[in-house]
Amino acid sequence: MMLIVGLGNPGPNYENTRHNIGFMVINELVKRQNAQKISSSVNGVLFKFSNHFLLKPLTFMNLSGSAIAAVKKFYKIDEVVVIHDDLDLPFGTLRFKKGGGHGGHNGLRSTDEHISKEYIRVRMGIGKPEHKGEVASYVLSDFSKDEQEHLGEFITFAAEALEYLLSNTLEDVSSKYTIKKIPLK
Repeated sequence: MMLIVGLGNPGPNYENTRHNIGFMVINELVKRQNAQKISSSVNGVLFKFSNHFLLKPLTFMNLSGSAIAAVKKFYKIDEVVVIHDDLDLPFGTLRFKKGGGHGGHNGLRSTDEHISKEYIRVRMGIGKPEHKGEVASYVLSDFSKDEQEHLGEFITFAAEALEYLLSNTLEDVSSKYTIKKIPLK
C-alpha cells in the first residue's frame, strides 16, 4: 500500500502554476488508473485505485504535512511518495530520492515536520527565476509558452515512473526514469 501525494495549492488561481505540478501528476494518475474519489475534505482530495491512495492536500503548500499525516495515520500507510516542484533543477528534470532536506520548499518542510524525512521524493524541475527575490512570484506563475509545449509529456513521464514504482524498487525507477532535462526549442 502506497500513498502518493502531489503538492500544490487549491483553487483556480493556482491551477496551472509551477508550484502545482504535483497536483498535475496526481490528476494524470487519477485518469490513467481510473482512481475513485473516496474523500474530499478541508485536508484534501483523496483517491484510491488497487490498494494505493492518491492525495491532493487542500491545506495550501505550507500546511501540506498535516493532511499527509492524517491520511497516513488513518489508513495505516507506511510508504509515502511526495511529488513536488524543484527550483534547483532545470525545467523537465525528473529525479527520485528518499529522505533529504527540504531545500526551502515549504511543502516539504511541513511534510518533514509531520511524518519525518523518510519518504520518497519525486523532484520535478521547474527552473528558477533570474533573481532570488522573485522566487514566490515565479513558483506561483504559469509555465512559459515553451515549457507548456513540453509540460504534458513531462507529466505523463512522471506518472509512468510512479506506476513503475508501484511494483519496482526506487533504484530501478531512478535508473529507468531519471531525466536530466527536456530540451526546449
